[in-house]
Amino acid sequence: MTGDTPKAYRFLTGDDDAAFCQRVSDALRDGYVLYGPPLLQVDAQGNRHCGQAVVLPEFAPAKSAVTGSEN
Repeated sequence: MTGDTPKAYRFLTGDDDAAFCQRVSDALRDGYVLYGPPLLQVDAQGNRHCGQAVVLPEFAPAKSAVTGSEN
């Protein structure tokens, strides 16, 4: 694998701010799709931290496998 080959799966993390939202938006613009729901954690000081998994479409499971539905 070379440095130019995009990763099939990425888990983006960061503070709940515009920069994190931009990183997710950039990944979507680069061809990734969301994989699962976003995660949000609030620490004892009240700081909010986010996480979002993204995958390239060819590595995404069938929709029923992600949602658990039969359709």
